[in-house]
Amino acid sequence: MPTEPRTVLYDNPLRSAADLSHFTLEGDGALSFPLERLRLESTRSPDDGQQANIVLWCPEELPGDVSISWDFWPVREPGLCILFFHARGHDERDLFDPSLAPRTGPYEQYHHGDIDAYHVSYYRRMWPAERRFHTCNLRKSHGFHLVAQGPDPLPGVSDAAGPYRMRLDIRDDHITFTIDHMTVFHWHDDGTVGGPPIRGGKVGFRQMSPMIGEYANLRIATW
Repeated sequence: MPTEPRTVLYDNPLRSAADLSHFTLEGDGALSFPLERLRLESTRSPDDGQQANIVLWCPEELPGDVSISWDFWPVREPGLCILFFHARGHDERDLFDPSLAPRTGPYEQYHHGDIDAYHVSYYRRMWPAERRFHTCNLRKSHGFHLVAQGPDPLPGVSDAAGPYRMRLDIRDDHITFTIDHMTVFHWHDDGTVGGPPIRGGKVGFRQMSPMIGEYANLRIATW
């Protein structure tokens, strides 16, 4: 079987507002393109806590076996960057099914609300302990199940020289995360934690204020 996905399902440069016209922003945030790539930031003070955090959802529905990759630049810290993937409502409802409770950015709405998802925290620089020892964490929700962890190779903003190519491969319930082709973690979801594997759904970028990140070249492919 090929190790590289052969079929591109979705390819978005994230270069202009037109590229984001069908995306959904939850929370109070601003999207701009000063360098012809998406710059994402909260418009609220970090003093507002969880109310200041934001999630930006791509409209595409993903299959179960999929490769998700994107370019990332850290611009301002402290803060936190997460990618949600295979996100859907309980009982396999669409993420934007009107029967689901509204979501406005607070983290609990995403891990203990009425959606199921995986999420990888790949730039954790909010709290002193996170800045002292950098890791990337994979969690499975509903719930707050930490299922995999690996070392984060990304430097702080002062030393960052992006873009950094981020990639998630989900295949036969195996999840592999790489940064610039270096494997950070690999995990097999055998259904013993948090219920059966989640197959398919949507992908979204999350940031914890006052983080500013930039993104480009979102590509979704399959084998």
